[in-house]
Amino acid sequence: MAKPTKKKIRKSFDHGIVNIRANYNNTIVTLSDPEGNVVGWSSPGANGYKGARQATPYAGQISAEKVAEKALALGMKTVEVYVKGMGPGRDQTVRGLMNGGLEVLSISDRTRVPHGGCRSCRIRKV
Repeated sequence: MAKPTKKKIRKSFDHGIVNIRANYNNTIVTLSDPEGNVVGWSSPGANGYKGARQATPYAGQISAEKVAEKALALGMKTVEVYVKGMGPGRDQTVRGLMNGGLEVLSISDRTRVPHGGCRSCRIRKV
């Protein structure tokens, strides 16, 4: 007996959220609806870049343009952007979203900043 398959419901959104995670080695761009459910994503590795070329700003821009295409297909016109990390592709990725046809309402930096830090090591006694 065949399993009943779920019918995929296609929704359209006017507004969305884009999370950019910029490492020193990679840049991952995630698209989500206003509730936070992931709708699409892209990364330089998914676009054919391997090794050190993944860390370039251009690779981040290409990933952002792919996410912008997915957003426009879902009917999104405006997005909020949250950037996390200190990688080289931070600024160029946001420009890629704008070049892709999305209107960026706000850009927020969510990079973690240490304050106080960890407890230091004990003093060595010789």
